[in-house]
Amino acid sequence: MRDIIWKNRARLWATTPDRHSLLEDVQGVLAGAMLASLGVTLFSAAGLLTGGTVGLAFLVHYATDIRFGLVFFLVNLPFYYLAFRRLGPAFTVKTFSAIALTAVLSDMMPRLFAFQSINPIAAALFGGLTVAAGMLALFRHRASLGGFGILALYLQDRFGWRAGFIQLAFDGMVLLASFFIATPFVILCSILGALVMNLVIAINHRNDRYIAM
Repeated sequence: MRDIIWKNRARLWATTPDRHSLLEDVQGVLAGAMLASLGVTLFSAAGLLTGGTVGLAFLVHYATDIRFGLVFFLVNLPFYYLAFRRLGPAFTVKTFSAIALTAVLSDMMPRLFAFQSINPIAAALFGGLTVAAGMLALFRHRASLGGFGILALYLQDRFGWRAGFIQLAFDGMVLLASFFIATPFVILCSILGALVMNLVIAINHRNDRYIAM
């Protein structure tokens, strides 16, 4: 029994150059979700959209006034099967946790931060950068914000394609749909935010530069 306890403690704390400990994964998922939800709050305060399942959730949220967090959680449900089959149970559990935390925190943020006035261009730049930072933290701990991010990571692992550029293509399709509910200026700012977010990911996330699991 004592040996089992010590082994479990070792798994909790032990870390190597190519593997994160359980505590490191927990803080990585928490930090990624906090940063992503802050970026989402900046986008929302300026009435902006973005790509991926976050963008889909924004589209539904703006069109129906259903809470963003709830929509974001629900639209990601179909992607867990792909995550489990292609990227493993550990990735799926961490991704589910990241999505759930981001959904809850995104709905809580407006009660914690009050933006009386926010420039849409500034919201696009800082929101895109903040979401990208959150996603990078999640990617480095073998997690994502679900949806297209799961597919982008799978295609990068399978074919070596850059996850940021893959996500950029998907984001473009979502942003095209935004023409039905947003003004041209809002759409341009939203495109700017999506470009910032995906270029930061594309430049900074490469498996051959960061190998920890």
